[in-house]
Amino acid sequence: MTSSQTTPPQARDRIYRSPAGIAGGVVLILIGAWMGGDAVAYGDGRTPWTVLAGLLFVVPLVVAFTIRPAVFGNEERLRLRNPFRDVSLPWSAVSGFKSGYSNEVVDEAGTKYQLWSIPVSLRGRRKVQRQQMRAAKGGRTATGASGLPVTEQRSTGDQAMDELRELHEAHAEAETTQGATKVRWAYEIIAPALVGAVLLVVLLAI
Repeated sequence: MTSSQTTPPQARDRIYRSPAGIAGGVVLILIGAWMGGDAVAYGDGRTPWTVLAGLLFVVPLVVAFTIRPAVFGNEERLRLRNPFRDVSLPWSAVSGFKSGYSNEVVDEAGTKYQLWSIPVSLRGRRKVQRQQMRAAKGGRTATGASGLPVTEQRSTGDQAMDELRELHEAHAEAETTQGATKVRWAYEIIAPALVGAVLLVVLLAI
């Protein structure tokens, strides 16, 4: 008779990304590919090489700031995929969250990490405030698109931060969330951008 050990199911991530940022990045890359392809195909002299070097420098930066950023939260940890760094914070290592002109997480050492894919939308906050004011003047309990009363409505970014705070409060003391903050540089972005920058400088200098 054999016994088998079952591994616990992996915690599912809540994923937070910026659809507008991704769309903008894709559009910029398509425009760059169209213009760059034309210059490479029909350019003279060093022009094709200069354009290729420029694309090698610019495209990784566009990806870094538009398509790459994401926040992943589950019952064990918070993971940030920022433009040039990946940060993994077990919930026990998280001290708290801050929301001002940007959304940030603070670890137990006091280090702040920005949540690039959850931007602060002052426009969204003002929209919610206007809805709340109209509902208060009308003396009625109106509901928003989410089905909540307008007085309880929050902007999309604030809702995401509320969810992350709830995850932190619920799992900060669990045994599976113990550990230290881990940071990894995104060399897959940094390396090609640096190579492109060096090649571009050399080609423009000669």
